[in-house]
Amino acid sequence: MNTAPHSSVIVTGTSSGMGQAVAQRFQAEGWHVVAVDVTPSTQPASPLFSPVVGDITQEATLARTLDAALDGKAPLRAVVNAAGIFPTSSLDSFSEALYRKIFDINVLGSLNIARIGTRHLKAAGGGAIVFFASVDAFTVSKNQLLYSASKAAVVSMTRSLAIELAGDNIVVNALAPGWVDTEGTRAGGRIEAAIESIPLKRAARVEEIADWVWQLSAKPSYITGESLCIAGGVYMR
Repeated sequence: MNTAPHSSVIVTGTSSGMGQAVAQRFQAEGWHVVAVDVTPSTQPASPLFSPVVGDITQEATLARTLDAALDGKAPLRAVVNAAGIFPTSSLDSFSEALYRKIFDINVLGSLNIARIGTRHLKAAGGGAIVFFASVDAFTVSKNQLLYSASKAAVVSMTRSLAIELAGDNIVVNALAPGWVDTEGTRAGGRIEAAIESIPLKRAARVEEIADWVWQLSAKPSYITGESLCIAGGVYMR
């Protein structure tokens, strides 16, 4: 019986949280996962897992690394960019350096990984790209000036690329999570403080986010250009 993976996926931000859960979901489904993070992976390489240390803001270097990781592997069918940062900022407090850092990682990084992945998706006859936006792209949160703006840019980019790549049989969508239970959001009691404002009275589990990524990327269909809010009722459209 042939147990070799039939498809590959690139997932970024895999050292923890949502990115890690997404990578684990694809592995459980038998896909070959190219796992990208600036932090070295603690999981050893295997036929279903190729860890890559890479910076999504450095396109040329990352392209060479990913090309090598995909060489001789199953065709790339999906790209998931879960990497991102969410520092606080306000009009009075932000610096140009912080602005550039947030937009370089959250926006330029998304574009870079999409451009690298698209070459392989086209060669495979199509596939799916999933970006991570945020409910903060649609709602107003105090001290999230630059983060919200960067995620709004991801939403707009999702729509533009959906039109641009439709003829290549590539669908492009985004997830816009609200509060998700991760190490980062648990720090300092942030989730506990936010739960009262969530109609469902809980944060999302990373496995729930991974389920939606799987639906949008492993089985691409007639949905493209959409940003799906997974926020427990915090924002409704």
